[in-house]
Amino acid sequence: MKKSIKVFHWLPRIICILAILFISLFAADAFAPELTIWQQIGDFLIHLIPSFILVALLIVAWKWEYIGGIIFIVIGLGFSPVIFIHNHNMNHSVWMSLGIILTITIPFVVVGILFIVSHFKKNKNLQKTNTA
Repeated sequence: MKKSIKVFHWLPRIICILAILFISLFAADAFAPELTIWQQIGDFLIHLIPSFILVALLIVAWKWEYIGGIIFIVIGLGFSPVIFIHNHNMNHSVWMSLGIILTITIPFVVVGILFIVSHFKKNKNLQKTNTA
């Protein structure tokens, strides 16, 4: 496999894992001293549901890059307005809300684009090796 194909193979996967780990950090707010340990663990697992879904989608994208790329683009673009409106209602700052969008949802759009690029690079390389 060419070096550029290897880079485009691993880059979306690594970025996606890092983005999922970042999203998972938000589950830490489930821990509160006034709750029992079982309530805290339950809340923590509930807060991790988006991360579990993203891991499942990463598994799909790992196997079927084109489909996974489309899914991640749709997720990133689809949740951007929801997260923007939610944060804008909380902090009343357009720029802060845009920064939050750039931090939370845009990495998944980038991951989706990289998965699609990887898919086409691999197909192009496969066609070259079949014709040679």
